Amino acid sequence: MAAEFVVTPMTSDHAEQVLAIYQAGIDEGDATFETAAPTWEAFDAGRLPGHRFVALDGARVLGWVAATQVSDRCAYAGVVEHSVYVHSAARGRGVATGLLRALADSTEQAGIWTIQSGIFPENTASLAVHARAGFRVIGTRRRIGRHHGVWRDVVLVERRSSVVL
Repeated sequence: MAAEFVVTPMTSDHAEQVLAIYQAGIDEGDATFETAAPTWEAFDAGRLPGHRFVALDGARVLGWVAATQVSDRCAYAGVVEHSVYVHSAARGRGVATGLLRALADSTEQAGIWTIQSGIFPENTASLAVHARAGFRVIGTRRRIGRHHGVWRDVVLVERRSSVVL
């Protein structure tokens, strides 16, 4: 039976737990090219305020999602890139699905037509949850970057809004 949780906007009150979950995902090795979570100030400055959420079980953050602007060119005004991370103890409870739903709702309300992300192909759980959330695979960027000295591929996924056309 899945435990209950509430999805709510992310605030600085969540900073410590959000960054701890981010660092844990980094440490697992298949979530990002990053090697260390940023400071809260850098994290906060780089994410769009209206498009970041946490899943809470009481006061405990189970996971988070946040979007960044892809480009400052007006042609890309409706395109954002996102990251979603779930605490290892909260996986399999629908947390990522709930967070992606909240992100899709907020972006559509803001007139954003595309949410995109790059996912390591080894991160099959993330690819599966994104597929269930309406994302499609666009393609694979082969050997796009080095991660701990190893060339890594990235699968590009996107969710196009059916509301914002």
